[in-house]
Amino acid sequence: MKKIRVEDAIGQTLCHDITGIYDGFKGVMFSRGDVIRSEDIPQLLDIGKSHVFIWEPDADEVHEDDAALAAAEAVCGPGIRYDGKPSEGKIVMYAETNGLFCVKREALKEINSVDDYTIACIPGMTGVYGGAKLGGIRIVPLVTKRANVESLIKIAKDNDPVFTVLQYKKLKCGVIITGSEIYHGRIKDKFEPILRAKLGVFDAEFIGAVKCPDDLEMILEAIAGYKEQGADVILLTGGMSVDPDDLTPTAIRSCGARLVTQGMPMQPGNMLTIAYLGDTALIGVPGASMHSPVTSLDVFLPRVFAGLEIAPGDIPGLGEGGFCLACKECTYPACYFGRG
Repeated sequence: MKKIRVEDAIGQTLCHDITGIYDGFKGVMFSRGDVIRSEDIPQLLDIGKSHVFIWEPDADEVHEDDAALAAAEAVCGPGIRYDGKPSEGKIVMYAETNGLFCVKREALKEINSVDDYTIACIPGMTGVYGGAKLGGIRIVPLVTKRANVESLIKIAKDNDPVFTVLQYKKLKCGVIITGSEIYHGRIKDKFEPILRAKLGVFDAEFIGAVKCPDDLEMILEAIAGYKEQGADVILLTGGMSVDPDDLTPTAIRSCGARLVTQGMPMQPGNMLTIAYLGDTALIGVPGASMHSPVTSLDVFLPRVFAGLEIAPGDIPGLGEGGFCLACKECTYPACYFGRG
């Protein structure tokens, strides 16, 4: 683009919007693509514009709005929509559905290393609702080189999709509550209503809750029974520590499941256990879930319902950001907990 005096701009095409305040009006007074007329000169001068920018032939440049649209089309995957009309080179991304927002972090870093491009978003692995804002794409200058646009598009294609929202699946869920004191009615169970509420967030199909004493064979029978019913997720409570008489982790290991982790670098919820029996996720619920509104369980449930299989490599990095401050007013997930 080329900067010229407004008096020399008659007949030229603007390559940018011009905003101003004039005779009580505030907003865009001249739009990109307008052809400057002689009668426009006084008004431009009145709003303090002594120069304007016009396109130069063969400059090989892309306007900020077009560059932002190209980026949005390249980086936004399923479950994401974006503004169709950029404003000053800026586009906002939104979730189309309830689900898990996922980011290819290294690709985003690489994109933000491309000249003139900036993309900011909420943390990946965040549960979102339909219509929620996810981030913004913006070009810093008024125009950027075409080569920059092409570089971004290549990075996005190599990492397609950079951003996506995985819609939550309607999973069949069963709960196994262990503990002889609960089984025999000596104390009242508090876990079932808590877990029902947490599963209700995902519109899960709740197929039941059974109580078992501290008896390994009965716990294994309960796991097998839910497996026969086609359970996608089985939540097990009670006895999640490493004491010899805490049978829930023993049952998870003994049923033939593939153990992902027993223990988590997160507080509260250190004792979360995750395993897979075929395609069924077995989750040993930490006792902290009874008295803490948010634990490691709340970090992993969205991932499970989004259809992601938890791997051992997903665990160690959660130590950074894994310590909850137990704020008087909990704002989770709008905080750092579980971001890793």
